[in-house]
Amino acid sequence: MRIGELAQRCGTTTRALRYYESLGLLTARRSANGQREYDESDLRLVAQIRSLTDIGFALEDTRPFVECLRTGHASGDACPASVAVYRRKLAELEEFIGRLTAARDRVRAQLDDAERRSRPCKR
Repeated sequence: MRIGELAQRCGTTTRALRYYESLGLLTARRSANGQREYDESDLRLVAQIRSLTDIGFALEDTRPFVECLRTGHASGDACPASVAVYRRKLAELEEFIGRLTAARDRVRAQLDDAERRSRPCKR
């Protein structure tokens, strides 16, 4: 299939597919007239990339998943390198949640202080 069809079937743009190709995440074969050609396995690669980036993974983080699929695994997360990326991402998210929780607690405490100071005095 050509790049436009792949983009349409994956719900993305040809520009994104060319970018994936420039990063080495997607490999296009070339027809006799130089047009990019893809097959059904490329649908799985792009779907894997998009599902991971949709939940916050950087494109470079998708590389082990793509490589896992390319080696013939049924799932991109069937390889140890993919599991390692999941673990690293989970640790990053937990750290971020911790920082957000601490920031929320500080804002809540400052709000409580502000509300106490702004109450009218009772006589």
